[in-house]
Amino acid sequence: MDLHPIGKAARASGIARLEPGERSQIFHQLLDAAPDAVVVVDSEGRILFVNLETERLFGYAREALLGHAVELLIPERIRRSHQGHRVDFMGAPHTRPMGSGVTLFGRKRDGSEFPVEISLSPLRTENEVLISASIRDVSERKQDELERRRIQDHLLSAIECIQGAFAIFDVRDRLVLCNSAYRQIMGVGLPGSVLGRSFRELVTASVETGIFDSRGGPELLSRWAAYRADPSGSMDLDMSGGERLRVVERRTPDGGAVSSIIDVTDAVTREEALRHAQALAEQGSAAKSEFLASMSHELRTPLNAVLGFAQLLQRDKKTPLSPRQQERVEHVVRGGEHLLRLIDDVLDLARIEAGGVLISLERVNLAEVLSEVEATLAPMGTRAEVRVSVEPTPKEALHVIADRTRLKQILMNYGSNAIKYGKAGGSVRFHANARSDRVRITAVDDGWGIAVDKQASLFQPFQRAGQEAGPIEGTGIGLVISKRLAELMGGAVGFESTEARGSHFWVELPAPAGGAGEVDLAGQRGAESPGLAAADGPRSLIVYVEDNPSNIAFMQDLLADFDRVELLTASSGELGIELIRARLPQVVIMDVNLPGMSGIEASRQLKQWPETRDIPIVALSAAAMIRDAARVAGAGFYRYLTKPVKVDELCMTLEELLGPSPSRASG
Repeated sequence: MDLHPIGKAARASGIARLEPGERSQIFHQLLDAAPDAVVVVDSEGRILFVNLETERLFGYAREALLGHAVELLIPERIRRSHQGHRVDFMGAPHTRPMGSGVTLFGRKRDGSEFPVEISLSPLRTENEVLISASIRDVSERKQDELERRRIQDHLLSAIECIQGAFAIFDVRDRLVLCNSAYRQIMGVGLPGSVLGRSFRELVTASVETGIFDSRGGPELLSRWAAYRADPSGSMDLDMSGGERLRVVERRTPDGGAVSSIIDVTDAVTREEALRHAQALAEQGSAAKSEFLASMSHELRTPLNAVLGFAQLLQRDKKTPLSPRQQERVEHVVRGGEHLLRLIDDVLDLARIEAGGVLISLERVNLAEVLSEVEATLAPMGTRAEVRVSVEPTPKEALHVIADRTRLKQILMNYGSNAIKYGKAGGSVRFHANARSDRVRITAVDDGWGIAVDKQASLFQPFQRAGQEAGPIEGTGIGLVISKRLAELMGGAVGFESTEARGSHFWVELPAPAGGAGEVDLAGQRGAESPGLAAADGPRSLIVYVEDNPSNIAFMQDLLADFDRVELLTASSGELGIELIRARLPQVVIMDVNLPGMSGIEASRQLKQWPETRDIPIVALSAAAMIRDAARVAGAGFYRYLTKPVKVDELCMTLEELLGPSPSRASG
């Protein structure tokens, strides 16, 4: 078989000098080395030649193919149509390269099908035209294409599911991919597809539709373009319908851009509502603080007179009370002190919630604190027929890091509750034990316990475990205060209770690290003023600046017991300053909340003049909020006492200033 094109090439290469058998062998070796299957057929479609790749690809031996119709290598379902195509091709044979776009299939010897690409070339011989078919298996490529299409479909589906509008721009700032949400915003004014459109075209067309709340396209386009040049953060767009859209864009490594547009109308509305609610809450908190400060003053002022005069009656040595009168006055004092405790509890909780409680942490000896608690609670326990006791404190639990006063307050609250809700003949027992790096102090009682359905609300404000309407006094906030104080000290609280059998209330606090020595973080008290009258000196002059007549009367009666103390009073800050500068007293007692000039301002002015600078001033006020104490801290007061006045506390302060135990009238 002499194939003219091959023969021509052979002659050109000098192969013509070889014997015909040698040339045929070389041609066969070249075809066998080809990477594609090669099949040569005659005009009737009979196979004249196949190479080794054909045998491997289709699974036939060469001898089994030669002389058979080429349709043997084609699936049965398309053999008939292939015969027609073959006849048509032979009528006008021409070269058809691979990749023509026609999906073709081959059939292996085992009957399986696989996708192929075929290139056809006519071979003209002296007698007829033969067809050379190069066949390539494209199974892997088709599988890769299917996988790429699957991934692309997943990507498009994912982009379509993105909340909000999404788009990708190329380095020329032209849209290459977007979801339907983006088309609805940016493509509504453009005919045809939005893909391939420039960013400028998209924005201009959208502005022209009027969907943006903007004074003009150039303004929005300029603002958006500036953001795209440096896309840090986000940019908000207001829509004509009142919606708020948020644009977030990021540059891609190749210079393109990824853009997302999210409807944040609801989020912005919630943020504005939250800010408004927060502002209202802050206003409410401020109003509450003002109200509590006012109520503190208004309640403590009359209580000062009630408790003050009651204490004077108890101390009156000139006209002693009868036992019956003493008993009645004791009821007045106890009732007033209870009312004062209620006021203090409410103010304490308000201070904690406002973040105004100052905690002074130090190394605290538990044995000492528990001994003080026991001594304080014992009289209350005796009256209720409940025994109060403290177990010996183990060495490893002897110290905690706490605010001594606040720790005592927590334990006093636990103990007083156990006594109030205890059984006659019962007991309250305190004990401490070490737990890793913490110490737990527990108050154990054998009282009535707490019902299971009441336990969940026990540490909530104004919850009294079902005793709200009972005969036992209380506000229901003592445990809340205890919990929050413990947390401020880095500790925790908890309890266990069984109805009718008793309760265990505990507080855990950090133990000292490495047994360090005590750390005194408490504030230092102002130094005593010099030049005070000695016990055997002349009469001491005290000026009392107060506008309330009842409080003035109380102070006059109180100081009447001191035979070497003279009391002068002034009803305003202005009059007080004039009186003090004129008489130069040894001590000034100054009400803080005065009409006109406040006691704080009066004190500051007195500290400016050399003749009054060193006169000690004792602040006395019905305002007990922590912010009031902060206000007076810089006013130079010797001490700050709150109303109702504790007579013993005031007397001790005056004795510090006027000398040890000024002689009192003998009565």
